Formats: sequence, C-alpha cells, structure tokens
Amino acid sequence: MAGFAESELEITAQDNLLIVKGAHAAEQKERTYLYQGIAERNFERKFQLAENIHVRGANLVNGLLYIDLERVIPEANKPRRIEIN
Repeated sequence: MAGFAESELEITAQDNLLIVKGAHAAEQKERTYLYQGIAERNFERKFQLAENIHVRGANLVNGLLYIDLERVIPEANKPRRIEIN
C-alpha cells in the first residue's frame, strides 16, 4: 500500500468477501513527471475467503498492509474422540 496513508484505506469484510479500497484524498495540483515510481491511482481489490475464515484486524506498517485472518472451526466440525467400550 505504498503511497497510501492509513486514512485513505478502507477494509470491509462481508460474508466470505474481503474488500480493500484505496482512495487518495483531494488531488494536489497537477504536475508533470518524467518518471513516477509509485502510481497514485485509486484501487479496489476483492478477495474471496474460505468458509469459517474471520478477519481479526489489520495493520499498516511501512507501506505494507497486514490483514490478520483466523480460521474458526465450529464445534460440530471438530474431530472428537470416541471411546471403545
């Protein structure tokens, strides 16, 4: 997420879909560049999550976005030990 501030990012989790959006604040005055290493355009990326995956949180550190995911297995799906009589 290089080039984006934390306030310019939006993370949404709904059902099994994780959406990450980035939108720059009001555009600064137009400039002409010979070379601009990092593109400054808005984006939206969608990720399909597997069942029982929950988003726990997110961190932005030095331009890298970390999203914490957790697999939560329902009690009915967990293996159980069956005693032999």
